[in-house]
Amino acid sequence: MAEQRSQNYASHRRYDFWWHGPGFMIVTFGIVAAAVHAWRHTGWYNWWMVVYAIGIFLAVFRARTQTLTVQNRVIRLEMRTHLRETLPPVLAARLSELTLSQLIGLRFASNAEMPGLVERCLSGELANSEAVKKAIREWQPDFVRA
Repeated sequence: MAEQRSQNYASHRRYDFWWHGPGFMIVTFGIVAAAVHAWRHTGWYNWWMVVYAIGIFLAVFRARTQTLTVQNRVIRLEMRTHLRETLPPVLAARLSELTLSQLIGLRFASNAEMPGLVERCLSGELANSEAVKKAIREWQPDFVRA
């Protein structure tokens, strides 16, 4: 089994080289190149290529945002199920009061510190995922993300 690297607040963000690097740059430069070409060689077809390049950019951007939306829904389901099983009944009964952002942050917490973090979320002390993630002491890594 491959050894998992550690993860913490500073290192938990996912960076996909092919997505965040050349993929984004190629699509962006495609729009710029089409616009420059259309400017220099005016014609309906060249301007259509600008519109087409923008359409490709929008399709790629929307595909990414839809993927993240599905991921967030899965996190919400996973965390609600996990919290129902691990929290004391008093806290489990209030799960519907947690926001999606708080649930996203809580997924990195250990079971031992989960009840305290949930109480802090419900009291309003930890309002979003960033606040929750910064409060976690015993980080549980998540490497399977979109």
